Amino acid sequence: MARILMVLTGADSLTLADGTTHPTGYWAEEVAASHRVLREAGVEVDIATPGGVRPTVDPISLDERGGVDPSAAKEFRAYLDSISDQLAKPLALADVTVGDYDAVYIPGGHGPMEDLARDADLGRLLTDADRRGKTVAALCHGPAGLLSASAEDGGFPFADRRLTTFSDEEERQGGLAVPYLVESRLRELGAVIDAGPAWTSKVVVDGNLITGQNPQSSVETAQQVIEALRAGSTA
Repeated sequence: MARILMVLTGADSLTLADGTTHPTGYWAEEVAASHRVLREAGVEVDIATPGGVRPTVDPISLDERGGVDPSAAKEFRAYLDSISDQLAKPLALADVTVGDYDAVYIPGGHGPMEDLARDADLGRLLTDADRRGKTVAALCHGPAGLLSASAEDGGFPFADRRLTTFSDEEERQGGLAVPYLVESRLRELGAVIDAGPAWTSKVVVDGNLITGQNPQSSVETAQQVIEALRAGSTA
């Protein structure tokens, strides 16, 4: 059975551009839908956070403030409840060995901008996973976690790679005064951003790197990871 490390933010707030804080966490749909698709395909999923802290779901990802239909929110909440034991006691990133996993998967929410973007343990795992050719997947604001990675020469391991992320346009439409724009930051480091229309599913596959643009891309991102794992097992 394939085994995936799902890395969630441990942050429950985001420091905005003006220095104030905004409640955040992981985005419900991105975790619930991704986890469900992976488990239904027979993949074993372990959850990890910085320091092994219990992750917080972004409150607006479960109501209409986040553009989430009440029926969908009920479904996401029920699924998260079904994996509550995992969420309550995640692994600590510092204790994880990437060789134990076939892939690393980072869902979003604004939380990754606060902690995963500069987490040294995640950076170590991502750099090692990419060097080994293991699948590295990130969704929505999850690609902020890629910012933690550094090559031996100090460069960005994902420079010149095609990827997508929550777009600057989507961030502007969301109206939150974030401290930086993930798309722009990745471009500055040399990533080749392939953004789709706002709020529509967009997934980019570049070798072992799989990225999804927004919550609408959750299911397709997980499906692409499954395809990659299956292809690897028959290579």
